[in-house]
Amino acid sequence: MRRQRDIMQEPSQRLVEGATHVPERRAVVAALAAAGIVGPILFTVVFIVQGLLRPGYSPVADPISALATGPNGWVQDLNFIVLGVLMIAYAVGLHLGARPARAGILGPALLAAAGAGAVLSGIVPLQAVADGLTYEPVGHTVAVFVAFLGAGGGLILMSRRMAGDPSWRSLANYTLATGIAIVVLFLAVGALASTPDAPLYRWFGLAQRVLLAVWYPCLIILALRLLGITRATEALR
Repeated sequence: MRRQRDIMQEPSQRLVEGATHVPERRAVVAALAAAGIVGPILFTVVFIVQGLLRPGYSPVADPISALATGPNGWVQDLNFIVLGVLMIAYAVGLHLGARPARAGILGPALLAAAGAGAVLSGIVPLQAVADGLTYEPVGHTVAVFVAFLGAGGGLILMSRRMAGDPSWRSLANYTLATGIAIVVLFLAVGALASTPDAPLYRWFGLAQRVLLAVWYPCLIILALRLLGITRATEALR
C-alpha cells in the first residue's frame, strides 16, 4: 500500500517534500530556475550590444560566433561560457522540479550537454584569418552541434516527462514542439546557410537568430514555471 501511495503522489512531489523538510532546497531550486531566465537574456543583450559596436558586423549575414574574432573578442568568449554555466545549472533545476520518471534524467542531461557545448564554444572560438575571413576549429563545430542538438533533444525528452506531471503537463506539447523545431531548424540552417556556397549564406546570421528566437523563450517559460512550483511549496510549510 505504501508503494501505491508513493506512485500516486502529487506532481513534483520530490521538490515539495524536499522544500518542506529542507528549506534551503527551495532557495537552491529557485536560484537554478533564475539561471534559466538570466542566461538567455544576458547572452542576447551582450551579443546585440557587441554587434552594434563592431564596425562592419552584420547581424543578418554574420553568425554570433564571429563576434569572438577581432578586437574585444574575449567578451563573446566569456558570454558563451557564462551562458553555458547558467544553462547547466538550469538543467539541474528542471530535473529537481519535475516528477521523477523512468530514464527521466536523459532530458536534463541533454540540456546540460547543450550548456557544455556553449562553454566549449567560448573555449574554442572562431579564429580570424587574412582579409576578414574566419576559420572554424573542429572543437567549435562540435560545440555548436552539441549545443543545438542537445537543446532540441533535451526538450523533446523533457516534454515526455512533463506529460506525466500535472504541474508541467500544460507545457508538454509546447516543449515538444520547440524541441522538434530546434532540431529541424538547426539542420536546415546547416544545410542552407552555413557555407559560402549555400543559397541562404547571406542570411546566415539572421537564420541563427531565428533559431535562438525559438529556443530561448521556451527556456524562460519553463524557468518561470519552475519558479512558480518552487513558490507553491511555501504554502505547504
